[in-house]
Amino acid sequence: MPGRLSMPFRGRLWLLVAWLAVLALLGGFVVHRLRISTDLRSFMPSPTTPDQRLLMEQVGEGPGSRLLLLAITGPSEAQLGTLSQQLAAALHKDERYSQVLNGSFDLTALDPALLPYRYLLSPTLDSATFDAPFLRDQLEQRLDDLSSPGASLLKGLLPRDPTLEVLKLAERWAPAKSPELREGVWFSAQGEALLVVQTRAAGFDPDAQANAIDGIRQAFDALPDHAGATLSFSGPGYFSVVAATQTRGQAEWIGRVSTVGFIVLLLLAYRSVGSLLLSALPIASAALAGIAALVLLFPQVHGITLAFGFTLLGVAQEYPIRVLSHRRAGEDAVQSVRDLWPLLLTAIASACIAYLAFYASGVSGLRQLAVFTITGLLVAGFSTRYLLPHLLPARVRDVAPMPWLVAARRTVDALPRPRWIPLVVALATVLMLGLAQGPFWQNDLAALTPLPHELLQRDAHLRDALGAPDVRYLLILEAPTEQGVLALSERIEPEVTALVARHAVDAVELPSRYLPSEAVQRARQQKLPSREALEQALAEAQQGLPFQHGLFAPFLDDVETARSLPLLTPERFAASPLGQRLAAMLVERDGRWLGLGTLSGVHDVAALQQLAHASGGAVRLLDLKDAAESLVVDYRARILRALLAATVLLVVAISVALRSLRRAWHVLAPMTLATFLVLAVERVAGVEISLFHLVALILAAGLGLHYALFFERDTGDAAEQRRTLHATLVCVLSALLVFGMLAWSSIPVLRAIGLTVSLGVAFHFCLSIVMAPHARKD
Repeated sequence: MPGRLSMPFRGRLWLLVAWLAVLALLGGFVVHRLRISTDLRSFMPSPTTPDQRLLMEQVGEGPGSRLLLLAITGPSEAQLGTLSQQLAAALHKDERYSQVLNGSFDLTALDPALLPYRYLLSPTLDSATFDAPFLRDQLEQRLDDLSSPGASLLKGLLPRDPTLEVLKLAERWAPAKSPELREGVWFSAQGEALLVVQTRAAGFDPDAQANAIDGIRQAFDALPDHAGATLSFSGPGYFSVVAATQTRGQAEWIGRVSTVGFIVLLLLAYRSVGSLLLSALPIASAALAGIAALVLLFPQVHGITLAFGFTLLGVAQEYPIRVLSHRRAGEDAVQSVRDLWPLLLTAIASACIAYLAFYASGVSGLRQLAVFTITGLLVAGFSTRYLLPHLLPARVRDVAPMPWLVAARRTVDALPRPRWIPLVVALATVLMLGLAQGPFWQNDLAALTPLPHELLQRDAHLRDALGAPDVRYLLILEAPTEQGVLALSERIEPEVTALVARHAVDAVELPSRYLPSEAVQRARQQKLPSREALEQALAEAQQGLPFQHGLFAPFLDDVETARSLPLLTPERFAASPLGQRLAAMLVERDGRWLGLGTLSGVHDVAALQQLAHASGGAVRLLDLKDAAESLVVDYRARILRALLAATVLLVVAISVALRSLRRAWHVLAPMTLATFLVLAVERVAGVEISLFHLVALILAAGLGLHYALFFERDTGDAAEQRRTLHATLVCVLSALLVFGMLAWSSIPVLRAIGLTVSLGVAFHFCLSIVMAPHARKD
């Protein structure tokens, strides 16, 4: 038989070269075409409610998600003030940042072309007119100001703006709750110079946020006086970078260690470097084929898809292990694989059915994961069947006679196997699930963050000092048009001001804070005097004051220009940096417009809800945490439904493949009991089940299915049963090596996956042995 099935050496060599060439071509194609996405929203489900849709937009694109909070520490306040001014000036020139605030007066906040609009934007004309008494009072105040420390700034502004409308707007547009101003910039109570930077990049894009943070660091390091000072960051964008870096770092370290351990394990198990290298070819083929499929079907591939995909492909490493362990001395590898193929094919098909649940979830990231893993499993399985056997060496060491394996099989056979074991395990599982304390599901995504507690505390401190918007609540204003939203915003401003005065909330930022409605602009414009009337009033106001004749000609020009300006729209206002801030607060949805009012320091949620209730539905308070949790619940329900459908398909597939419901029971029962036993043990230990636990349970079930399938296979041959035990032990140890290390990770997501799969592998292995029907037939 070996002579009839074996391939000549030259043929084996050509097959190896051809296989490697195909892998090289696939690798080149992947490198050339692969585009990595880092937008975490790809792994969130499509929102089904308006609030959920708004949540997804705000998490990634909203103004709060784009804020970076900066703190500079150093030896002296004078140095820190200088550094803050220099850094702000440098960042203003960088296109990566749409707004930079540090408390200093910034005339560039309003586009020079829009400066005449200050009379339509400022509330001055709501309660005053540009007559002689008003102008006289303003000019007398300017004389007092010219003797103050800020006179140098005022001298350049005075001819064009004697009433200081620009400064009034700057004060109106500054954060409602600002830190103390020293050295012309913001300082915290701890003596740190503070800045707020709004990035153009989305907050849910770690790579873009990392680029923005690197740009700030480079600008800071280029400052001539930065020696002895340090720059620190906080904010959602910075957190996404820290989380991605920590997760990637630990995953890479664990991956390197577990890879070395896996290689050592296979060398000890098979004592053949050649077999080890050749057995890696199906796994490499699976990975490259999976990525190539993603590149062909999706414009961008999410980084998490690749990370999770390589983890889920761990199932495929069992295919060559089975081939290596089940070879008999003197038997051709092709024949050995041919005997194993029906069970291997059943295992491959079953794993693919399980992973179809990801595709049925309707989530872009999980669909990519399904395509990657299913393609990879199929390629790994069929290359193990049709390519690998022709390359394996003809001479092989049969594992069956090894003394330790004989003893291990004897121990396994001696284990008691009463028929009531499944009933006891099921009863214990139900009791543990029923008695477990605390919520069953983990709906709070914040609990999965890998960020240190002190980093979150520092963020809270900086937010409180800067009066940065709350990341949980939004005040939603709804109207048929943009102007309707602005008018509604103006209408509720007095009530909002009253809430701030009552300390129900520290600050509320409404759209009308930046741009009044056209009706208000028109009313202010109509109160502007003609040039002749203003010249006469100004001349009367200047009598006896030491201002040069003609000094205020730029002021007269701006007022005359403002009288005939078209009213300022949000689209026109978007030309200024602050216009982008307003654009983020005005959103069109289904033919209606929403205004997003940001809140800082919410102390009385009921008072805000009462404000919304009194508006008759025009205003509502959106709790982003509640919206996120409802999204997670919907997401989980969708995955569970897909898993239920996959389970039904799996039962049918196993029953058809084994042609016996009794045999299918011996395969599916251990897998099912072990899966629920993992859930029960984790719940008793106080673990709340997250979406990552569900993914890990599917992976563990895929591994456990292999164990049950091969233990159920009764050949009546004691040596073959020892080979089955050997292959399964190698598979179990390799899985425990990788996922056991993940279970010790400090990253909650990695720990959830590692712990769940490790427990699953152990329970699946034990239950597959004690429930195998032929275990005593050696």
